[in-house]
Amino acid sequence: MNKEPKDAAERRAGKPVVCYTVDQLPPLDLALHQQALDSLEWVETVIVPPRDGRVLAVPRGHVFRIRSVEGPQVGDLNLWNANDLDERFYSGKTRQLQASHVSTGDRLWSSFPYVRPLATIIDDTLAWYGRDEDGAGVHDVIGTRCDPYTNHLLAGTDYHYCCHSNLTRALAQYTGLALHDAERYVHDVMNVFMCTGFTLDTQQYFMKASPVRPGDHIDFLAEIDLLVGLSACPGGDCSATHSNDQTQCYPLHVDVLKPSVSVLQAHSAAEASGYSRTHGNS
Repeated sequence: MNKEPKDAAERRAGKPVVCYTVDQLPPLDLALHQQALDSLEWVETVIVPPRDGRVLAVPRGHVFRIRSVEGPQVGDLNLWNANDLDERFYSGKTRQLQASHVSTGDRLWSSFPYVRPLATIIDDTLAWYGRDEDGAGVHDVIGTRCDPYTNHLLAGTDYHYCCHSNLTRALAQYTGLALHDAERYVHDVMNVFMCTGFTLDTQQYFMKASPVRPGDHIDFLAEIDLLVGLSACPGGDCSATHSNDQTQCYPLHVDVLKPSVSVLQAHSAAEASGYSRTHGNS
């Protein structure tokens, strides 16, 4: 409809600048993370059935490991402060401070006004994947979660085993909240094991078959006391579709692991931002 202006090339010539420099953030203690990995003791395993969700508690300084066990399966991850559900994972801020797809060494950040790491990824067997020729990567924080509202809007059908519904039921069951109260705490996710990107021509969010295989896992170090919510997506490996009962799906396992006492003592809780809720006048 509108023609290019004469100075279009000049307008496009600006150089990209990273929006957030993170040099001033506390550095990652890679040696401590490796020490934690080398000293893990099993505490419990929670099985997340296909097309279902579970919530579990993970104390500060412990590790939770999400494992593929029977076949390629994607999971949708929520995180909450175990003592205050209002503090929860903030995928958009994580995307800005880390990347669109996260892996070893990346932190998962919490919502305003806290803005602190909830968990740090300390091991990822799919870190080798990087970016493929389609521009796709693994473990994205750009998608939201499959939900019954969008499904009804686009397809006119009702489906209640999507990740939003699974996480809502799981949180309600764990906390004793009514479903409508639990639902408001369910939030945008980290898509664990999911392979995604944006198409080059239309810039639409796409998914493709996950490279995850039985034995693959991703490990997170809990920076504060957490409630961890995970849904085994009805899309299975997300190679074709989701939100149906026909796609082959598999369970996911979540292990809670305790590092040695010396590592726990060395690990201090992440500090909140400290910014006041009172805003100054502009």
